[in-house]
Amino acid sequence: MTEKLIILHFLSGGIILNTEKIESLEQLSGDQRELAEIVGIEAYRKLVENYGGMCIYIYKPETILRERRNTEIFNEFDGTNYRELAKEYGLSEAGIRKIVNKK
Repeated sequence: MTEKLIILHFLSGGIILNTEKIESLEQLSGDQRELAEIVGIEAYRKLVENYGGMCIYIYKPETILRERRNTEIFNEFDGTNYRELAKEYGLSEAGIRKIVNKK
């Protein structure tokens, strides 16, 4: 198995850290510990390996669900059924038009 490494760069060179050494929540503090508690230590290691040092944005549930809803509306649109889709999804006809014209 290939071990992934994180390289922390300093002015005089780099230090190599093996993420397998992150073994327990007790090694972490603050937000990092809270994140590891939520996703689990193995998933936390993967996040560190892939996104360490980066800022990542996690969507709110409604954003994810809205994108899925809009895709469903687009797929169900037949060119004439604005009113039916508006009723089905609890939106205005203008809202339906915006969605089908964006895609």
